[in-house]
Amino acid sequence: MSLRIIVLLAVLTGTIGSPRPEADSADMKAHPNSVPETAEKTKSFVQQEVLVVEKAEENVMATGELNVNHYPARRAAQVVQHYLNTRYGSPYRLLQVDKVHRGNAEDVADSGRKYKLEISVMDFISNITDKCSAEILFPRGEQQRSPQVQALCEEPLKINTKAQEEALYQQYKMNSSLLSAQYLPDSYGHIEPDMKPFWHLSIVAASFIMLNESSEDTLYNVAQVANITQLATENDQLKFDCHVLLHEMVSQEIIHWKLLFTWSPPDGVKVLQMEQLPHRHEGEKPPNTN
Repeated sequence: MSLRIIVLLAVLTGTIGSPRPEADSADMKAHPNSVPETAEKTKSFVQQEVLVVEKAEENVMATGELNVNHYPARRAAQVVQHYLNTRYGSPYRLLQVDKVHRGNAEDVADSGRKYKLEISVMDFISNITDKCSAEILFPRGEQQRSPQVQALCEEPLKINTKAQEEALYQQYKMNSSLLSAQYLPDSYGHIEPDMKPFWHLSIVAASFIMLNESSEDTLYNVAQVANITQLATENDQLKFDCHVLLHEMVSQEIIHWKLLFTWSPPDGVKVLQMEQLPHRHEGEKPPNTN
């Protein structure tokens, strides 16, 4: 008799009213290593689906045509999402996998396993959907290496966000005081409107980590931005120190990372440093990263 295992898969949700149920946000003040319940329903970047997976499927990766609702296709699609955000993400553009239409997987000699997917990608902010085809190669070897991704979208960047980005850049470039914020979202799932662009920006920066750390056995999402601090800079880039909490949905681990990154409208997000922080204990507050 096969043993059935519950696996939580993270996908991204759109606005309130989406047919998919919304997930709770992380309350780091209550428990820095778990994602707690929220007191109200809010628009959330993280949504969870529960899928039942056979033990045999856990031990043997599917080859050939994939069931688009099972975890191999969903995990590979999530890697494409991280990849697209590292290339196209901004304070006003955040991409999410809306649907996997079809997919297949094959072993590629000694180099690894290749997935080919047809997916729909939606901008979390505008809700505009685009179709993409992608190839994802998960390398083999004793030492984990980041997946190799190629993606072709029909019309990426459909929404012109240049004016919004330039206005945000000029505001914080000219401010006499530097930005500092904590707990995005807070324990009730709330984010102040003027902080939402920096929540989005932190998720884009964290996508570089999630892409680098992903494998066939992982599924990453951002649980919370514990804090983000703007740093002084003498060049044309806005510079940020950021502490993010990543939710690895398979192991149910909350993993803390510190990021140093820059952003400007013409150059996008550039990650200068990323460091995994030690596992935190209950009741322990995340440190200020400045």
